Amino acid sequence: MIIFDEIHVALKYKFLKTADLIRNLEERVPGQHVILTGRDAPQALIRCADLVTEMNCLKHPFSRGIPAQPGLDF
Repeated sequence: MIIFDEIHVALKYKFLKTADLIRNLEERVPGQHVILTGRDAPQALIRCADLVTEMNCLKHPFSRGIPAQPGLDF
């Protein structure tokens, strides 16, 4: 299993090309699981994915004025 945490940010800011990522995913070893995370996934990536999950925050300390916590939020 390979996890690319927050890779969608790299795509958004054009550090990587979506087409290149998709091509590499298509050429991966059969049975190799890959997890991509981050906000604003490109539609092209969503279309070729086997599973897409969207998470929504229901409650967070930040909304009560508590700043981001090292080790939890970053």
